[in-house]
Amino acid sequence: MADIGAEGVLLAGAGRAILLQIANPAVGHGVAEHSDFVARPFDRFRATLTYVYAVRYGTDAQVAAVRRSVNKAHGPVRRKPGAGSHGYSAFDAESQLWVVATLYDTAVTIYDKIYGPLDDENAELMYQDYARMGTVLQLPADLWPADRAAFRTYWYARMQSLELDDVAVRVGRDLLYPPTGPLWLRLSMPLIRFITAGLLPDHLRCGYGLPWSECHGRLFDLTTRWSALVYPRLPRHVRHFAKNYCLGRLAA
Repeated sequence: MADIGAEGVLLAGAGRAILLQIANPAVGHGVAEHSDFVARPFDRFRATLTYVYAVRYGTDAQVAAVRRSVNKAHGPVRRKPGAGSHGYSAFDAESQLWVVATLYDTAVTIYDKIYGPLDDENAELMYQDYARMGTVLQLPADLWPADRAAFRTYWYARMQSLELDDVAVRVGRDLLYPPTGPLWLRLSMPLIRFITAGLLPDHLRCGYGLPWSECHGRLFDLTTRWSALVYPRLPRHVRHFAKNYCLGRLAA
C-alpha cells in the first residue's frame, strides 16, 4: 500500500487548503477574530501538521493529546450571528466537515499531480484516513460523505457556492503577504503564492488578488512536471521528514 499521508509534497497544497477554508464565512470570520495564524504562521502550521500526522500515524495517547490541544484552542472560537454578521463556532459540524474536506481534496490534487491517479484500493484507504481526521475532531461520522462519489457531489456544490467576502480577502492577503515571521518563510512566499495560485480555481484566485496569466499557467505546468520527475526519486527519509519531525516533537 502507498504511504500517502507521509509524503511531504502534500504540504505544497497548504496555501490552497487554508484559502479554501477561510472562503467559508463560518471559518474565515472565526480565524479573523480568534486565530494568531498571521502573527505566528509557522507555529500554527506546525500544530495543524502535528494533528494530521498524529491521527494517521500516532499512538492512542498521541491522538488524545492532540485532540485535547485542538479542543482547547477551539473553545473560545464562537460567536452568535448578529445584524449583518456571520455566526460561527469551531465545533460547528458543517464547518469541521468543510475544513477536513479541503485537506482531503487538496491532498488528492497534489498526489495526482506528482504520482498520477490512485488505484481504487489506495484511494479508498486515503478517503477513510481523512474521515477519521474529522471524527477525531468531533465531526459526526455520518456527516462525512458516504463514499468518494458522494464527496465529489458535496465538493462540487460547495465550490460553486463559495463567494469571498471582505473578511476572507483580508485574512487571505495577510497570510499571503505576512508582515512578520522567520526570514526563510518570507523569502519563500513568492513561490508559495505561485503554487497556491496555480492550485486554486479561477474565481478564488482572482478574488484573493493573485496574479495569473497564460505565462503563469505554462510555468506552473512545467514546475508540476519537473516535480513529478524529481520528487518520487528522493530518499524516503527526505520525503517523510515533516511527518517524522512533527511526531518526534510530540513524543518529546
